[in-house]
Amino acid sequence: MRLFCFPYAGASAMVYQRWRRKVPDWLDIKPVELSGRGNKMLETLAVEWESLIATLIREMAGDIRHPYALFGHSLGALIAFEVAHGLRRRGLPLPAALIVSGTQAPSRRDRQRFEQLDSDAELLAEMQRLNGTEAAILASKELMDLTLPVLRADFKLCARYRRQVRPLLPMPLHVFAGSDDETSDETLKAWQMETTADFSLHYFSGDHFFIQSQEQAVLASLCRHLQPHSSAAQPSAGLHANGVPGVCLGEAG
Repeated sequence: MRLFCFPYAGASAMVYQRWRRKVPDWLDIKPVELSGRGNKMLETLAVEWESLIATLIREMAGDIRHPYALFGHSLGALIAFEVAHGLRRRGLPLPAALIVSGTQAPSRRDRQRFEQLDSDAELLAEMQRLNGTEAAILASKELMDLTLPVLRADFKLCARYRRQVRPLLPMPLHVFAGSDDETSDETLKAWQMETTADFSLHYFSGDHFFIQSQEQAVLASLCRHLQPHSSAAQPSAGLHANGVPGVCLGEAG
């Protein structure tokens, strides 16, 4: 099974590369890079949703193999959600599951928060507050000169996001959240209104970047949700060399 993974604001898809070494062989982690970073560094940063989703679907189309699923954290969760709708609208094969992480449901977004984040000082303060970037990186002017324009463009995407009225998604939708993150139980459970299929909400210990601090538990939970959709997963698969169950049956998070 292939899992397309979308990065959070300010990040490259490279944040998911280490996952490829930590999951069972039946799960193929496919990081999806956004423009203006990583191997797309020379491309213009996206600040409009329609063109962003159309570009991503066009690039993904050749890599879609059944079965597959979508995952995204924070901004990446919204992107994964919109990609799922875009695939449905275009009549393309749909993912077996959608897993969103670290963000409120589309109907519970606070756009004003992102509209107020624009200056370098404001962006730096937000990065410090979210606690997902090492102090040495924050202190590096060279690295911040590369990062802040990306983060500013991504926050513009967040501010411009508008939930559309359209048919609900037909695939299972699973939500991951940090127990100490700012998202409330109500804003997370509202994701249930976006699907006609199964829904689940899982909490992990930690703040907004629990996907880093609780990486093994997050990967185990991903495996548990995706295994039923993968014909390649065998009950006798045992443990992966890095300690993640080859078939993740246990509860995580």
